[in-house]
Amino acid sequence: METQKLAIEAAQSNIDWVGRKVTGAHNGTISIKEGALILNDGQLTGGEFIIDTTSIKILDVSDPSTNAQFAGHLASADFFASEQYPEAKFTIALAEPAGDNIYNVKGDLTIKGITHPVAFTAVLSNNNGTVSASGKVVVDRTLYDMKFRSGNFFKDLGDTLIYNNFDLNVTITAKAA
Repeated sequence: METQKLAIEAAQSNIDWVGRKVTGAHNGTISIKEGALILNDGQLTGGEFIIDTTSIKILDVSDPSTNAQFAGHLASADFFASEQYPEAKFTIALAEPAGDNIYNVKGDLTIKGITHPVAFTAVLSNNNGTVSASGKVVVDRTLYDMKFRSGNFFKDLGDTLIYNNFDLNVTITAKAA
């Protein structure tokens, strides 16, 4: 059995995020700092990647001062506490083949030093030693002490309610070291 450890190409990998509230949604990007995917005989079996929480960008707010204020709030203790926790991490615990180039992935997501299991479907392609992987991870922010305007913790929020789940659309490119 041939085991390969493929280094994640940070410049060619990223996460697109979407957070929703009663009155709409916001979206942006967050960078992947580093990581690796593990393949055994060409099949995904493990890996992990580090997320740079200081790199959060908002793409749908065009006014510079509003964007900066929003980015500051996402970096604050209400959300990612980026100064105290500049990195988040995802570690693959299990990757089960579920069809052609499709995997059911289970792993541990750590944000703000708090770890919880997550599961999602990933699509993987291998093109001459360059592996591309993508998947959508739905995260319940309240599990990671992000309670700001959550209906689980605050009553009568009306149209200021922020939904608990947010999406991380992860795209990774990895190459043999």
